[in-house]
Amino acid sequence: MPDIPRFHLAMPVDDLDAARRFYGETLGLEQGRSSDTWIDWNLHGHQFVTHLAPKKSERVHNPVDGHDVPVPHFGLVLTVDEFTKLAGKLQEAGTKFVIEPYVRFKGEPGEQWTMFLLDPAGNALEFKAFADDSQVFAV
Repeated sequence: MPDIPRFHLAMPVDDLDAARRFYGETLGLEQGRSSDTWIDWNLHGHQFVTHLAPKKSERVHNPVDGHDVPVPHFGLVLTVDEFTKLAGKLQEAGTKFVIEPYVRFKGEPGEQWTMFLLDPAGNALEFKAFADDSQVFAV
């Protein structure tokens, strides 16, 4: 693996078996080490860990481009091809989206494909893609 910065993110879940099915089978992430209370996942070269934890408090939403975006959330910037394939896979699996896949900020700086969904523990995930990666931080 190249010597580049990678993030480590830990997310609370209330059912490790449900997390294993969702992250391993539905999203197709490679599972790493695990125990009775946590599972490591390879999220495109980043270490993502699901930790067994009690339920969280009520979620907050912020308006973005006419949609209520769940806060907190985490996600991944994919290529347009990867985004399209994942969106199709999630739709075929019958995933209920918080925000269906669509193009956000159409015709504006930072135009992007985006979708939001919840994992089995209610953690919000966003996957997005830019036709032009130089627009990731566009203002």
